[in-house]
Amino acid sequence: MKYTYDFDPAAYLTAGTVGKPGQRTFYIQARRGRELVSFLTEKEQVRALGIALDRLGDEILGSNPLLSPKDDDLLIRDMSLIEPIEPAFRVSQLGLGYDADRDLCVIIMQGINEDEDEESPSARICIPRDQMRGLSKHIVQLVAGGRKVCGNCGRPQDPEGHFCPQMN
Repeated sequence: MKYTYDFDPAAYLTAGTVGKPGQRTFYIQARRGRELVSFLTEKEQVRALGIALDRLGDEILGSNPLLSPKDDDLLIRDMSLIEPIEPAFRVSQLGLGYDADRDLCVIIMQGINEDEDEESPSARICIPRDQMRGLSKHIVQLVAGGRKVCGNCGRPQDPEGHFCPQMN
């Protein structure tokens, strides 16, 4: 398949947000050489990617005892979004796989097609297995950085106040 954007492998991959908690916009961003591309995503897509990366890492190590776990803490670096943040497309579907021959995690993104006469935009981003956990840990922190959740109703609390239906 021919991808609109093909980062094989990516030199940099991160997820990040722009805006205040409760009004954040989520992005996935990849760079290879001078090419830097941002993809607009939903919070739940980013959360699901983080969980899937962690599970995939566990499965890979569990199914192949000859592979050694990498020291993920060494790979956590500044994972901030890089300016300019201009999304190439809005992600509609995310897929995750593993290329065992090259020991690479493969993320496939399908975009929303604005023009019915053209193919939907797509991206393939490959990262070494040892970067999977670092990205997964970063995503957990990113998603947790949102609004606090009410202990009674489970809904997000706004800084201006919160109407809790359970307190009524």
